Amino acid sequence: MLPTSLRATGILLSFLMITGCQSILPSFYNVPVRQGNYLDAELISRLHPGMTKTQVQRTLGTPLITDPFHQNRWDYDYYYKEGNKITDQRHLTLFFSGETLDRIDDGTVD
Repeated sequence: MLPTSLRATGILLSFLMITGCQSILPSFYNVPVRQGNYLDAELISRLHPGMTKTQVQRTLGTPLITDPFHQNRWDYDYYYKEGNKITDQRHLTLFFSGETLDRIDDGTVD
């Protein structure tokens, strides 16, 4: 039979391994996460109707979402997360007519 303190230590270590240290111990540092295509006003201002898909891709990069059922629409999403809080989030939708940019929707209401 194991001593009580050794048994308690074994149970505690088993519990920590099963649940993971993140859920029990406080975290003092969380890595900031950038997800998606970075979108700022300067980049968006470079876009204008009449640009080709290739020109748009050179400006903003490959769209995060391309829908095979709506090939005339590209969606760009971006967020910046610090810890458990999203501090910056942006969305941009581009509509094409054939191979040229027709309309830009940045999510703002006019």
